[in-house]
Amino acid sequence: MAEEIQAVRGMNDLLPADISAWQFLEACTRELLGSYGYEEIRVPVVEHTELFKRAIGEHTDVVGKEMYTFTDRGGDSLTLRPEATAGIARALISNRLLRGQRHKLWCSGPMFRHEAPQAGRYRQFWQVDVEAVGWPGPDVDAELIALSARLWQRLGIEGLRLQINSLGTPECRREYRTRLIDYFSAHEGSLDADSQRRLTGNPLRILDSKNPEMQELIRGAPLLTESLDAESREHFAQLRAMLDGVGVAFEINPRLVRGLDYYNRTVFEWITQSTGAQNAVCSGGRYDGLIAQLGGEATPAIGFAMGIERLVTLLLAAGRSPPPSHPHVYVIVSGTRAGAEAVRLVEGLRSERPRLRIELNLGGGNFKAQFRRADKSGAPLALIIGDDEFARGVVAMKPLRQESGQSECPIVQLASGVDAALAALGPAAKPA
Repeated sequence: MAEEIQAVRGMNDLLPADISAWQFLEACTRELLGSYGYEEIRVPVVEHTELFKRAIGEHTDVVGKEMYTFTDRGGDSLTLRPEATAGIARALISNRLLRGQRHKLWCSGPMFRHEAPQAGRYRQFWQVDVEAVGWPGPDVDAELIALSARLWQRLGIEGLRLQINSLGTPECRREYRTRLIDYFSAHEGSLDADSQRRLTGNPLRILDSKNPEMQELIRGAPLLTESLDAESREHFAQLRAMLDGVGVAFEINPRLVRGLDYYNRTVFEWITQSTGAQNAVCSGGRYDGLIAQLGGEATPAIGFAMGIERLVTLLLAAGRSPPPSHPHVYVIVSGTRAGAEAVRLVEGLRSERPRLRIELNLGGGNFKAQFRRADKSGAPLALIIGDDEFARGVVAMKPLRQESGQSECPIVQLASGVDAALAALGPAAKPA
């Protein structure tokens, strides 16, 4: 026997039994984003490696350690996307969609990072990415955050906490970076290996350390808010006032810096204590310089990404996952003539009632076996097409979830007969 091939570590199968929570989340998200004027965009899973080096930053962990990068047959260095913002920015530039235009965009799909797999963190993970491009003021920041808060309400997810901060301008960050390097260099002997590596390349990431032994040292570090310019302070103050005005509660976290180099001014995270160490379920911020950095016109922008796996975990914990979809009708077939005609009859019924979910017994089997399959399917109603019924021009109908007798319906009235039978079984049996 050939050796069994396993899935790649950190890349998981999503099976039919688990799909209903994903579809519920995706449907709620799509509907809400549409109501706010966001349009879907789809960008490639593979991009030139240089895009992510320039956008995310060569000194970040994502570029330095986590990307799936390879050389293709043409000699180009390509990378499986570790995030979606850079690809969307590239698409706007490549397709000449800027030049003073504004865009509200979203996309969904898999991202790839070579990290240590654990609960809530996988090497292939799914995200919804939302971007508002072309608006410079804090009003779009507030609306985007309010949108995310409204999504949690629609999903029925409770207990998420919003943390916000301002990173100011690139000049503010450069000044703050110098202060951080001076501070941590003075305590270099207390830094763990990751922090020592980040000290000269990306010292702001030291503030994200989860090492308990580092926390006291981090608490004593200078604050970025002390380096903000007047305009950034005003932007942040207006954002806070707008969030207060729409009733979105928040905490100011002066240590919130985000892991990618392109952020400036507003940054935010929705966090939960329910998924272990990986507690951010939605993260984002403003990236006013990214598009110019990638060769486009200087264009302000803000966006966020939310992890689908982590949100699905919260949905399941809250009991908000809808039950799997069952067929409305299971069709049992017996006899040579009935077997030959069953597909035609069922396809005709599907044409007349396109919202009806119908499962036709395939592959034969005796009555007992077919009824077992019908019961397992979860359908509330069975149709029985046998040679005898077919000769008399009728189909038998048998409720599967209620104790009631079998009836017959003329084939020429099959669609209306199924409607009536399902209606008699109650609202749960009827097509939505």
